[in-house]
Amino acid sequence: MLIITHSTRILESLKVDYTHVMVDGRLVATGDASLVEKINTEGYESFVREAEAREALQ
Repeated sequence: MLIITHSTRILESLKVDYTHVMVDGRLVATGDASLVEKINTEGYESFVREAEAREALQ
């Protein structure tokens, strides 16, 4: 099953095998369910900053 969401709350009731984070249509992070917890604690903005930093290096 593939679920695309802007809210991690729906994921609380599911067994998550993989988590992918996209910024501006690009895959910027992949991980297990612990990545959902990182989004909840650090916020999505941390992924945006990481993606911008990577893009600046290119």
